[in-house]
Amino acid sequence: MQTGQNTHRAGPGPRVAIVHDYLTQRGGAERVVLSLCRAFPGAPVHVSLYDPTTTFPEFYDQDVRPMWLDRAAPLRQHHRLAIPFLPVVFSTERVHADVVICSSSGWAHGIRTDGRKVVYCHSPAKWLYRRNDYLGESPSATVGVGLRALDPVLRRFDNRAAASADLYVANSTFIASQVRAVYGIEAEVLFPPAGFAVNGPREPVPLLAPGYMLTVARLLPYKNVEQVVQAFRRLPRLSLVVVGDGPERARLVAGAPENVRFLGEVDDSTLRWLYENCAGLVTASREDFGLTPVEAAMLGKPVAALRWGGYLDTVVPDTTGIFFDRADPSAIAETVAALVERRWDPSAIKEHAATFSESGFINRIRSIVAQLTR
Repeated sequence: MQTGQNTHRAGPGPRVAIVHDYLTQRGGAERVVLSLCRAFPGAPVHVSLYDPTTTFPEFYDQDVRPMWLDRAAPLRQHHRLAIPFLPVVFSTERVHADVVICSSSGWAHGIRTDGRKVVYCHSPAKWLYRRNDYLGESPSATVGVGLRALDPVLRRFDNRAAASADLYVANSTFIASQVRAVYGIEAEVLFPPAGFAVNGPREPVPLLAPGYMLTVARLLPYKNVEQVVQAFRRLPRLSLVVVGDGPERARLVAGAPENVRFLGEVDDSTLRWLYENCAGLVTASREDFGLTPVEAAMLGKPVAALRWGGYLDTVVPDTTGIFFDRADPSAIAETVAALVERRWDPSAIKEHAATFSESGFINRIRSIVAQLTR
């Protein structure tokens, strides 16, 4: 990790800087930032908080520049406690670059810059417009009380931040509709790349026979992992493997049937093996995009998914998977049973996954930057 205030140019072309909310976890948004780093080698990554031990290790090789808030070490583990400070952090920091690309779920788009600003929107601020989804990730009601008290300040920050962008890009058709409804802005849809290398080492999981169903999610209430787990009480002849960690883990493990196994966080080599040897993926989360169906499709595996949000882009009914309409155990169990009984065409599934390639994402984002700096 390097630190500093000046953005540098890596070879010919415009000076580009990347701004992201915070690097304190491993998720789809963080994979997008890594793809942006590959699109613009040498571009610094400005973040409010950075914990290299809890995000992807590839960030060790990037020029990550935490802001002053990062000095408060406890906030790296509990970033929602930073909410009162984040509008101040992003609206007072200035990044010097020809183009700043903001990877934003509601904070990074507030950065100040003397160049052009592109917002790659993972979601308009859930803490304002979809608060129930956001608070689903909170272990206490304290955050909810704080958000309501700060509502006027947060709305002023968010409206100014949105208006400061030269261009909005949405990660899904669902988020493009949200951007239109909230800001009155027409956003181009650019699907995020899977960011998952298929051709890498495989690390088998001991004592795990192929043919299980797989779910990959942080163990948070809005991910609806509990409903998936309980669905397998109705499917005693099938097994479920759960990848991911979070505050719900102890409760989920305690209430799970015997045919469910929890692995916690795994590295990409283990995840590749898990995808390759599963019968399919099941996911009931309310996702704005949701990369896991694409990751599964890259290895030719079908998906049982909630008919909602980004999954409408990433799952093709009867070709790459099957939808269920309610995130309840009975609907999930019925759909999983139908999935394992059906014959799937892995080549057709992989063909769909190819539409989410990193090369396509990189080419388009570079083209956007070039257009803005002509």
